[in-house]
Amino acid sequence: MALYTKTSESAPPANSIPPLENGDRLSRAEFERRYDAMPDLKKAELIEGIVFMPSPVRHQLHGRPHSQLIGWLALYEAGTPGVQVGDNSTVRLDLDNEPQPDAILLIDPERGGQTRLSEDGYIEGAPELVVEVAASTASYDLHAKLNVYRRSGVREYVVWRVQDETIDWFVLRDGQYERLPAAADGRLCSHVFAGLWLDPTALLRHDLTTVLAVARQGMASSEHAAFVSRLHNV
Repeated sequence: MALYTKTSESAPPANSIPPLENGDRLSRAEFERRYDAMPDLKKAELIEGIVFMPSPVRHQLHGRPHSQLIGWLALYEAGTPGVQVGDNSTVRLDLDNEPQPDAILLIDPERGGQTRLSEDGYIEGAPELVVEVAASTASYDLHAKLNVYRRSGVREYVVWRVQDETIDWFVLRDGQYERLPAAADGRLCSHVFAGLWLDPTALLRHDLTTVLAVARQGMASSEHAAFVSRLHNV
């Protein structure tokens, strides 16, 4: 009787790197090793030690809202020396959490910000503001990730729930997230980034002209001028 033995040619290389799989439980180091070995992979996150790999992005439910939020934040950066916007930047929060937020806004480390850039180019620490686009309340952006951001010290967290037609803006106070109250005219005004104003109603109807006009009003305020001065006097 012949005995079949698997040859060395058919065995996988001893140094092959397994691909990331949704639901994998990995250390941060192993997550980064596998992510780096998949250059065609656009987005993967490690949340509480579990790998999350989002589905392909739909234009109306994610791509368009994402681009409008980036435009809003980029305008603020242009008028606020000392802050930086990031689009899908990987953030090392702790050994079990390495998210890739849709957008971040941070204060330059040399201006008193709470993040730093690692030698290999990753953001380490909690950005002052994180923004995510979510389909609905069922998204992990409003559950697992919200708790991770809160625990890590992200000072403000904005979630655009596209299907629910709702924008949630949370502010960290005494270790807990509280919803940011709207001004009398409906504007949402950041407590961390003075002059960062948002008209949520205009954003929900994709009225970018009004969104940017309100943002410019915030950047013309005395509070914004004082914030810029403070950043440059650090």
